[in-house]
Amino acid sequence: MEQRNELACLPGSTGEHRLQDRYGTADRARRFYEQQVLDRLNERMREFVGRQEMMFVATADAGGECDNTYRAGPPGFVQVLDEQRLTWPEYRGNGVMASLGNMTENPHVGLLFVDFFQDVIGLHVNGRAAIVEDNAMRAAVPDLPVDPVPGRRPERWVLVEVEEAYIHCAKHIPRLRKAPLSSRAWGTDDARRKGGDFFGARRDAAGRVEAVPEG
Repeated sequence: MEQRNELACLPGSTGEHRLQDRYGTADRARRFYEQQVLDRLNERMREFVGRQEMMFVATADAGGECDNTYRAGPPGFVQVLDEQRLTWPEYRGNGVMASLGNMTENPHVGLLFVDFFQDVIGLHVNGRAAIVEDNAMRAAVPDLPVDPVPGRRPERWVLVEVEEAYIHCAKHIPRLRKAPLSSRAWGTDDARRKGGDFFGARRDAAGRVEAVPEG
């Protein structure tokens, strides 16, 4: 009983704690929890997030079916409001709204920021997300910046209450080099510049429809 109560006080899931015991990594994991896992964004984390131009967003629906997506923007497109909250803008996309849809069923989100260019390090931020319409967010946070891309405006925002924040090991992160900013097609609706049918899905989908017998 004492061990169970002790595990309940640690970050992470019951499943990871069980595997740590099974594979003999509990002591190593405990050091990581104690030394690296925070329940807030400290000053260095807030500065790091404030200059990132991309992040990965993991969500799951009520049944646990997962989705992972990518968000990007000018440095600071993810706004750190304080040590417990951050937010980012959502723009017009393909209309599927897979990530936002998951958030309405299951608010838990996992964010991963990776700096491939300067520090070559990553930051995990886990928390609970809420969808806030643009006018409501700007009323609550009047100093939110206006998007510098002409004609592009957020439709809504995702607001995350931070529950965990911790480092992602730098060991296998590659160092990359940025392409000129002029090559980015921020805010475009040009299908070709958005990637078109790069993976041939349109052709395969059409073939699948044709293969369905009538009647």
